[in-house]
Amino acid sequence: MKTAVTEQWKTYKAEYYSLLRLGLPVLVTQLGIIVVNFADTMMVGSYGTDELAAAAFVNSLFVIATFMQIGFASGMTPLIGALYSRGDSHKVGVTLRAGLQVNVMVSICFTALMGILYFFLDCFGQPVELLPLIRKYYLIVLATLLPMAVFNCCQQTSNGTTDTATPMWMILGANALNIVGNYVLINGRFGFPELGLTGAGLSTLTARYAAMAGIIIFITLSSRYRPYIDGLRTASGETANERKRVWMTSYPLMIQNGIECFLWSFGTIVSGWFGKIQLASYQVVNTISQLGFMTYLSFGIATSIRVANYTGLRDIGGIRRITSAGLRLNILLATVASTVFLAGGAHLIRIFTPDPDVVATALGLILPLILYQYADAYQLTYVNALRGTSEVKPLLWISIISYIFAGIPLLLTLAKGFGLGNLGVYYSFSGALLLASVLLHRAFEKAVARKESEFATK
Repeated sequence: MKTAVTEQWKTYKAEYYSLLRLGLPVLVTQLGIIVVNFADTMMVGSYGTDELAAAAFVNSLFVIATFMQIGFASGMTPLIGALYSRGDSHKVGVTLRAGLQVNVMVSICFTALMGILYFFLDCFGQPVELLPLIRKYYLIVLATLLPMAVFNCCQQTSNGTTDTATPMWMILGANALNIVGNYVLINGRFGFPELGLTGAGLSTLTARYAAMAGIIIFITLSSRYRPYIDGLRTASGETANERKRVWMTSYPLMIQNGIECFLWSFGTIVSGWFGKIQLASYQVVNTISQLGFMTYLSFGIATSIRVANYTGLRDIGGIRRITSAGLRLNILLATVASTVFLAGGAHLIRIFTPDPDVVATALGLILPLILYQYADAYQLTYVNALRGTSEVKPLLWISIISYIFAGIPLLLTLAKGFGLGNLGVYYSFSGALLLASVLLHRAFEKAVARKESEFATK
């Protein structure tokens, strides 16, 4: 037994090290995002329950567009990662140029679509008294989609070249700016006006433009990215084929992210049908849930980068080893997250809101929150492993089956049919994630088999 464990450690030691090296900066980045989301929720929640509920609704609408943009940008990782592993610096720069062009066009489309949706905000069945707050906050968040798209594209390029530290520092700096902006603008400090929820939106807007500017300056001026500058500045004709390649790799990831997020956003809308207390408590627990999600995502991204590198090297054994190591690491982290939620869930909830009704309702969501941690860790590992292979089309039908055909009927049945409200919403997530996990594992095995056959014939 001891020998088997020793041999297994020898086999996976290098993979665990590479995941930690790449994943820890991403984890710090994600923790920084969590801190800002915690700070936003705490500051807005302490300002008023109406503001907290309004923010929950607006954020639930934009999370779809936001995560679809993130999903689209993540299509850069396998492309850049494979080129980086082969040492093709010029092509890395060309791909970044093409990626920026396509990501900006996609973001403009999302901004236009969300701008149209603004005129239909009163059709979602939310409490009428929240609409004035919702409308102001909505317009500010709308203006943040474009800088996010540019930053996401540059971030994924950095990730693909195994530089996960640069985006980390950019996001941490922007997060610090956001927290300071919240402190100054929400309650009115140092002579600034008291803007409430609008102030939270303005500080977010400022931080996202600052992050975009920072990463662009670093990539264009730093010595680490100098080998890619020639390709980045290449004539536009050379990027035509790359734009198509970026689109073909990225759009399935965009749709997959959007479908998955739609289930959680739809859960917000359904929770709002039961009143602002259930809506506010749903927002609080969703914020807490990021402690698990962002952690699994961090090492999922690291897995994706390494799978992309191994794919570029045509190393099937490496693809399997790094995915197995990533899964084991995420399962361990799911156990840690579940323990934190079980032992400290009540304390976490009370950080965000002093409203006793919101606290009591949110406490009821802790058990279903714990229930879905392992399925979430599992599916995030295999989603990112598939992304690393560039075999991304199965993600579309898996997401549709798991989150639309299965997830939405289950959510409505539990929330409305059985009258469980936001508790039913949360229990439905476990079923959808479990189904997705099974289908993603099968899709990954098939994708690796296709890669093995493809590499054998070349």
